[in-house]
Amino acid sequence: MVYCSNCGTQIADDAYFCSKCGTKTDKGNAAKAIYPPDELRDVFYQVGIELEKAFNTAARETHAAIKQAKENWQQKPPQPQTVTCSKCTNKNPNSAVYCYSCGTKLAPNEEPHGSA
Repeated sequence: MVYCSNCGTQIADDAYFCSKCGTKTDKGNAAKAIYPPDELRDVFYQVGIELEKAFNTAARETHAAIKQAKENWQQKPPQPQTVTCSKCTNKNPNSAVYCYSCGTKLAPNEEPHGSA
């Protein structure tokens, strides 16, 4: 029998860890036994690597999408759309149902002006 170097508890000769305090024994050191927290640390390290890869991929894809949207917008800038009243010829927002100047109901089939 051997004794734990940390707490002095008697432990089996073939033990890698003290059953009372968890300290690694000389035999455990020689066998390069891993503490469960070491395994957990390694898992978290690998998860960190995978997350970094995922975030880098997401950043590249987001950058490319923003660049493409900017290029699309620059090629065809949005034009404000208006509807011209058939009675007073006042221009109204495309979403208007009634002319804000004379109150005439705008015909739903009137084409918006200012669109490409």
